[in-house]
Amino acid sequence: MTDSKAIPLAPNDPELHRRIEEALDMIRPYLMTDGGSVRLLGVTEDYVVELELLGACGSCPMSLMTLRAGIEQVLKRAIPEITRVEAVQATS
Repeated sequence: MTDSKAIPLAPNDPELHRRIEEALDMIRPYLMTDGGSVRLLGVTEDYVVELELLGACGSCPMSLMTLRAGIEQVLKRAIPEITRVEAVQATS
C-alpha cells in the first residue's frame, strides 16, 4: 500500500502536468458543449494551476463559477497537491 504522506510531485514535473491534463480531459467535453475549452499554462511553486479559458469560456459571465465550482474541484480531487486554480491570459 502507498504511504499517504508521499512526497508531492514538483510543480514542473511532467507527471504532475500529465495528471492535470487527464483531469482536464474529463471536463473539456462539458466546456466544449458551450463553445469553450481550457488550456494548461503552468503550475506555480505554490501549486496554483494556471489555466487559459478558451472560446466562449473566456468571455462567459459564469466563467468564474465554472472555474471555482467545477474545474478547481475536479482538479483538487484528482491531484490533492493543488491549492488553487486561476484563469490567466496567455502571452504569445
